[in-house]
Amino acid sequence: MKGVPEALEEAARIDGASRARFLWQILFPLVLPGLVATSVFSFISTWNDFLFAKSFIISDISQSTLPMALLVFYKPDEPDWGGVMAASTVMTIPVLVFFVLVQRRLVSGLGGAVKD
Repeated sequence: MKGVPEALEEAARIDGASRARFLWQILFPLVLPGLVATSVFSFISTWNDFLFAKSFIISDISQSTLPMALLVFYKPDEPDWGGVMAASTVMTIPVLVFFVLVQRRLVSGLGGAVKD
């Protein structure tokens, strides 16, 4: 938000926009691509988080996350690699759907608002 020039706020005030209107119609659309990018990276990192979930969810298997559920396929004598790959593929579907929904917002607004 610090990257948005103050000239935009001054121009909005001159044009008669209130502070709330400036926030919702000028500032928010400019910072939206950054917020979406941050949310994508945050979602992907928390979706795939294994160590954090393993640290706090020790005994209750019904409350486990998807990466922890992959441990079902690891047997001491021989892991089921086919099951691991199938579950990993199914696990990536929500991340792909989320990315497809927000990818337009990642690219939009990169042109800037004010010429120097």
